[in-house]
Amino acid sequence: MDEDRIRNIKLLLFDLDGTLLRSDKTISARTLNVLQKCRERGMLIGVSTSRGEQNTLSFIEELQPDVLITSGGALVKYRGEYIYKAEFSVEETRWMIAAARSVCGSACEITIDTIDSHYWNYTVDPRKQDQSWGDSIYTDFADFDESSLKMCVEIFDEAQAVKLQALLAECDCIRFSDGFWYKFTRKAVTKEKAIMEVCSASGIKPSQIAAFGDDYADIGMLELCGMGIAMGNAIEAVKEKADLVIGSNDEDGIAAVLAASVL
Repeated sequence: MDEDRIRNIKLLLFDLDGTLLRSDKTISARTLNVLQKCRERGMLIGVSTSRGEQNTLSFIEELQPDVLITSGGALVKYRGEYIYKAEFSVEETRWMIAAARSVCGSACEITIDTIDSHYWNYTVDPRKQDQSWGDSIYTDFADFDESSLKMCVEIFDEAQAVKLQALLAECDCIRFSDGFWYKFTRKAVTKEKAIMEVCSASGIKPSQIAAFGDDYADIGMLELCGMGIAMGNAIEAVKEKADLVIGSNDEDGIAAVLAASVL
Protein backbone atom coordinates (compact mmCIF):
# COMPACT_ATOMS: atom_id res chain seq x y z
CA MET A 1 0.00 0.00 0.00
CA ASP A 2 1.03 3.61 -0.58
CA GLU A 3 2.26 4.78 2.84
CA ASP A 4 0.95 8.34 2.44
CA ARG A 5 -2.50 7.08 1.49
CA ILE A 6 -2.68 4.47 4.23
CA ARG A 7 -1.79 7.04 6.88
CA ASN A 8 -4.90 8.94 5.82
CA ILE A 9 -7.21 5.93 6.28
CA LYS A 10 -9.72 6.12 9.14
CA LEU A 11 -12.08 3.27 8.19
CA LEU A 12 -11.32 -0.24 6.92
CA LEU A 13 -14.41 -1.57 5.14
CA PHE A 14 -14.76 -5.22 4.15
CA ASP A 15 -17.14 -7.23 2.02
CA LEU A 16 -17.95 -10.49 3.78
CA ASP A 17 -18.16 -13.57 1.52
CA GLY A 18 -15.01 -14.09 -0.51
CA THR A 19 -13.27 -11.26 1.30
CA LEU A 20 -13.27 -11.15 5.10
CA LEU A 21 -14.62 -14.70 5.35
CA ARG A 22 -12.57 -17.65 4.27
CA SER A 23 -14.18 -20.40 2.21
CA ASP A 24 -15.22 -22.15 5.43
CA LYS A 25 -17.16 -18.97 6.37
CA THR A 26 -14.90 -18.05 9.29
CA ILE A 27 -12.62 -15.08 9.93
CA SER A 28 -9.10 -16.30 10.62
CA ALA A 29 -7.53 -15.69 14.03
CA ARG A 30 -4.66 -13.89 12.29
CA THR A 31 -7.03 -11.48 10.56
CA LEU A 32 -8.95 -10.79 13.78
CA ASN A 33 -5.68 -10.09 15.58
CA VAL A 34 -4.45 -7.67 12.91
CA LEU A 35 -7.80 -5.85 12.79
CA GLN A 36 -7.75 -5.44 16.56
CA LYS A 37 -4.33 -3.83 16.28
CA CYS A 38 -5.64 -1.52 13.54
CA ARG A 39 -8.50 -0.53 15.86
CA GLU A 40 -5.99 0.19 18.64
CA ARG A 41 -4.29 2.57 16.22
CA GLY A 42 -7.53 4.50 15.84
CA MET A 43 -9.00 2.94 12.70
CA LEU A 44 -12.68 2.04 12.57
CA ILE A 45 -13.65 -1.41 11.28
CA GLY A 46 -16.64 -1.93 9.00
CA VAL A 47 -18.46 -4.68 7.10
CA SER A 48 -20.38 -4.11 3.86
CA THR A 49 -22.27 -7.15 2.61
CA SER A 50 -25.26 -8.30 0.59
CA ARG A 51 -26.25 -10.61 3.44
CA GLY A 52 -29.05 -9.54 5.74
CA GLU A 53 -28.14 -8.12 9.14
CA GLN A 54 -29.25 -11.02 11.33
CA ASN A 55 -27.45 -13.53 9.13
CA THR A 56 -24.33 -11.35 9.06
CA LEU A 57 -24.15 -11.07 12.83
CA SER A 58 -23.59 -14.81 13.16
CA PHE A 59 -20.22 -14.44 11.39
CA ILE A 60 -18.85 -11.30 13.02
CA GLU A 61 -19.50 -11.71 16.73
CA GLU A 62 -15.78 -11.47 17.52
CA LEU A 63 -15.25 -8.54 15.18
CA GLN A 64 -17.85 -6.14 16.63
CA PRO A 65 -17.65 -3.71 13.68
CA ASP A 66 -18.15 0.03 14.10
CA VAL A 67 -19.92 0.19 10.72
CA LEU A 68 -22.37 -2.43 9.45
CA ILE A 69 -23.82 -2.17 5.93
CA THR A 70 -26.16 -5.06 5.09
CA SER A 71 -28.68 -6.17 2.44
CA GLY A 72 -26.52 -4.64 -0.27
CA GLY A 73 -26.69 -1.16 1.27
CA ALA A 74 -30.37 -1.09 2.25
CA LEU A 75 -29.62 -1.08 5.99
CA VAL A 76 -26.80 0.83 7.68
CA LYS A 77 -25.61 0.92 11.29
CA TYR A 78 -22.97 3.24 12.70
CA ARG A 79 -21.73 2.59 16.23
CA GLY A 80 -24.74 0.38 16.95
CA GLU A 81 -27.42 2.81 15.74
CA TYR A 82 -29.41 2.59 12.51
CA ILE A 83 -28.66 5.61 10.35
CA TYR A 84 -30.22 4.52 7.04
CA LYS A 85 -32.99 2.17 5.97
CA ALA A 86 -34.42 1.68 2.47
CA GLU A 87 -37.42 -0.63 2.62
CA PHE A 88 -40.06 -1.76 0.17
CA SER A 89 -43.60 -1.64 1.57
CA VAL A 90 -45.61 -4.84 2.03
CA GLU A 91 -47.49 -4.06 -1.18
CA GLU A 92 -44.31 -3.34 -3.13
CA THR A 93 -42.73 -6.55 -1.86
CA ARG A 94 -45.75 -8.59 -2.96
CA TRP A 95 -45.63 -6.94 -6.40
CA MET A 96 -41.93 -7.76 -6.78
CA ILE A 97 -42.50 -11.41 -5.87
CA ALA A 98 -45.40 -11.61 -8.33
CA ALA A 99 -43.30 -9.97 -11.04
CA ALA A 100 -40.47 -12.46 -10.52
CA ARG A 101 -42.89 -15.38 -10.79
CA SER A 102 -44.62 -13.98 -13.85
CA VAL A 103 -41.31 -13.67 -15.70
CA CYS A 104 -39.32 -16.61 -14.34
CA GLY A 105 -42.09 -19.10 -13.54
CA SER A 106 -44.08 -19.84 -10.42
CA ALA A 107 -41.40 -22.23 -9.14
CA CYS A 108 -38.50 -19.76 -9.36
CA GLU A 109 -36.37 -19.57 -6.24
CA ILE A 110 -36.52 -16.32 -4.29
CA THR A 111 -35.04 -14.93 -1.10
CA ILE A 112 -36.26 -11.88 0.81
CA ASP A 113 -34.44 -9.90 3.51
CA THR A 114 -36.41 -8.08 6.18
CA ILE A 115 -34.85 -6.23 9.09
CA ASP A 116 -35.34 -9.23 11.37
CA SER A 117 -35.23 -12.29 9.09
CA HIS A 118 -34.16 -13.94 5.85
CA TYR A 119 -36.83 -15.89 3.92
CA TRP A 120 -36.48 -18.47 1.13
CA ASN A 121 -38.61 -20.89 -0.90
CA TYR A 122 -35.96 -23.35 -2.10
CA THR A 123 -36.96 -26.87 -3.08
CA VAL A 124 -34.03 -28.21 -1.04
CA ASP A 125 -33.53 -26.82 2.46
CA PRO A 126 -30.28 -24.80 2.15
CA ARG A 127 -29.60 -25.10 5.88
CA LYS A 128 -28.89 -28.80 5.44
CA GLN A 129 -26.20 -28.05 2.88
CA ASP A 130 -24.67 -24.86 4.30
CA GLN A 131 -24.73 -23.99 8.00
CA SER A 132 -24.14 -20.33 7.15
CA TRP A 133 -27.86 -20.04 6.41
CA GLY A 134 -28.40 -19.97 10.17
CA ASP A 135 -32.00 -19.25 11.20
CA SER A 136 -33.31 -18.47 7.71
CA ILE A 137 -37.04 -19.16 7.35
CA TYR A 138 -38.89 -21.17 4.70
CA THR A 139 -42.01 -19.67 3.11
CA ASP A 140 -43.88 -20.23 -0.14
CA PHE A 141 -44.37 -16.43 -0.38
CA ALA A 142 -48.07 -16.99 -1.10
CA ASP A 143 -49.29 -14.52 1.50
CA PHE A 144 -46.09 -12.71 2.37
CA ASP A 145 -46.97 -9.67 4.47
CA GLU A 146 -43.72 -8.01 5.52
CA SER A 147 -41.78 -5.00 4.34
CA SER A 148 -38.48 -5.95 2.73
CA LEU A 149 -34.99 -4.59 2.20
CA LYS A 150 -33.86 -6.85 -0.64
CA MET A 151 -35.12 -9.55 -2.99
CA CYS A 152 -32.87 -12.04 -4.75
CA VAL A 153 -34.07 -14.21 -7.64
CA GLU A 154 -32.33 -17.15 -9.30
CA ILE A 155 -32.60 -16.62 -13.07
CA PHE A 156 -30.92 -18.99 -15.51
CA ASP A 157 -32.18 -17.32 -18.70
CA GLU A 158 -30.48 -13.98 -19.36
CA ALA A 159 -33.45 -12.81 -21.42
CA GLN A 160 -35.69 -13.36 -18.41
CA ALA A 161 -33.24 -11.41 -16.24
CA VAL A 162 -33.36 -8.49 -18.67
CA LYS A 163 -37.17 -8.62 -18.77
CA LEU A 164 -37.47 -8.66 -14.98
CA GLN A 165 -35.04 -5.78 -14.61
CA ALA A 166 -37.19 -3.78 -17.04
CA LEU A 167 -40.33 -4.68 -15.13
CA LEU A 168 -38.70 -3.67 -11.83
CA ALA A 169 -37.27 -0.48 -13.28
CA GLU A 170 -37.44 1.31 -9.92
CA CYS A 171 -34.98 -1.20 -8.45
CA ASP A 172 -31.21 -1.37 -8.48
CA CYS A 173 -30.14 -4.78 -9.81
CA ILE A 174 -26.77 -6.53 -9.60
CA ARG A 175 -25.90 -10.13 -10.46
CA PHE A 176 -23.68 -12.21 -8.18
CA SER A 177 -20.77 -13.89 -9.95
CA ASP A 178 -20.98 -17.26 -8.17
CA GLY A 179 -24.23 -18.45 -9.73
CA PHE A 180 -27.39 -17.12 -11.38
CA TRP A 181 -28.69 -14.91 -8.60
CA TYR A 182 -29.78 -11.31 -9.09
CA LYS A 183 -30.19 -8.80 -6.25
CA PHE A 184 -32.97 -6.19 -6.27
CA THR A 185 -32.94 -3.24 -3.88
CA ARG A 186 -34.50 0.20 -4.11
CA LYS A 187 -33.19 2.36 -6.95
CA ALA A 188 -29.77 3.79 -6.12
CA VAL A 189 -29.51 1.62 -2.99
CA THR A 190 -25.95 0.36 -3.29
CA LYS A 191 -22.95 -0.17 -1.07
CA GLU A 192 -21.51 3.17 -2.19
CA LYS A 193 -24.73 5.02 -1.31
CA ALA A 194 -24.56 3.40 2.13
CA ILE A 195 -20.95 4.52 2.51
CA MET A 196 -21.98 8.11 1.89
CA GLU A 197 -24.53 7.77 4.70
CA VAL A 198 -21.72 6.57 6.97
CA CYS A 199 -19.59 9.52 5.91
CA SER A 200 -22.39 11.95 6.78
CA ALA A 201 -22.82 10.39 10.22
CA SER A 202 -19.15 10.00 11.08
CA GLY A 203 -17.42 12.93 9.41
CA ILE A 204 -15.10 10.51 7.62
CA LYS A 205 -14.44 11.30 3.96
CA PRO A 206 -14.58 8.63 1.23
CA SER A 207 -10.88 9.34 0.63
CA GLN A 208 -10.23 8.18 4.21
CA ILE A 209 -11.72 4.72 3.63
CA ALA A 210 -9.96 1.58 2.40
CA ALA A 211 -12.52 -0.84 0.92
CA PHE A 212 -11.90 -4.54 0.25
CA GLY A 213 -14.03 -6.69 -2.08
CA ASP A 214 -14.26 -9.47 -4.64
CA ASP A 215 -17.54 -9.31 -6.62
CA TYR A 216 -19.62 -7.09 -8.91
CA ALA A 217 -21.48 -5.43 -6.01
CA ASP A 218 -18.13 -4.24 -4.62
CA ILE A 219 -16.91 -2.36 -7.70
CA GLY A 220 -18.72 0.87 -6.86
CA MET A 221 -17.39 1.04 -3.32
CA LEU A 222 -13.83 0.26 -4.43
CA GLU A 223 -14.03 3.12 -6.94
CA LEU A 224 -15.56 5.50 -4.39
CA CYS A 225 -13.13 4.97 -1.54
CA GLY A 226 -9.63 6.36 -1.15
CA MET A 227 -8.20 2.88 -1.56
CA GLY A 228 -10.01 0.12 -3.45
CA ILE A 229 -8.47 -3.28 -2.74
CA ALA A 230 -9.36 -6.49 -4.57
CA MET A 231 -8.84 -9.95 -3.13
CA GLY A 232 -6.69 -12.40 -5.07
CA ASN A 233 -9.81 -14.52 -5.61
CA ALA A 234 -11.83 -11.55 -6.92
CA ILE A 235 -13.41 -11.61 -10.36
CA GLU A 236 -11.39 -9.85 -13.05
CA ALA A 237 -13.83 -6.94 -13.30
CA VAL A 238 -13.08 -6.09 -9.65
CA LYS A 239 -9.32 -6.46 -10.03
CA GLU A 240 -9.36 -4.12 -13.03
CA LYS A 241 -10.99 -1.35 -10.96
CA ALA A 242 -8.89 -1.83 -7.81
CA ASP A 243 -5.89 0.19 -6.71
CA LEU A 244 -4.30 -2.94 -5.33
CA VAL A 245 -4.76 -6.72 -5.61
CA ILE A 246 -3.76 -8.73 -2.54
CA GLY A 247 -3.73 -12.38 -1.47
CA SER A 248 -6.93 -14.41 -1.51
CA ASN A 249 -9.44 -14.75 1.31
CA ASP A 250 -8.03 -18.20 2.08
CA GLU A 251 -4.45 -16.87 2.20
CA ASP A 252 -5.04 -14.21 4.88
CA GLY A 253 -4.57 -11.58 2.20
CA ILE A 254 -6.16 -8.89 4.38
CA ALA A 255 -4.00 -9.66 7.42
CA ALA A 256 -0.84 -9.79 5.34
CA VAL A 257 -1.29 -6.43 3.62
CA LEU A 258 -2.40 -4.61 6.77
CA ALA A 259 0.39 -6.06 8.88
CA ALA A 260 2.92 -4.95 6.29
CA SER A 261 1.59 -1.44 5.73
CA VAL A 262 -0.20 -0.35 8.92
CA LEU A 263 1.39 -2.13 11.89
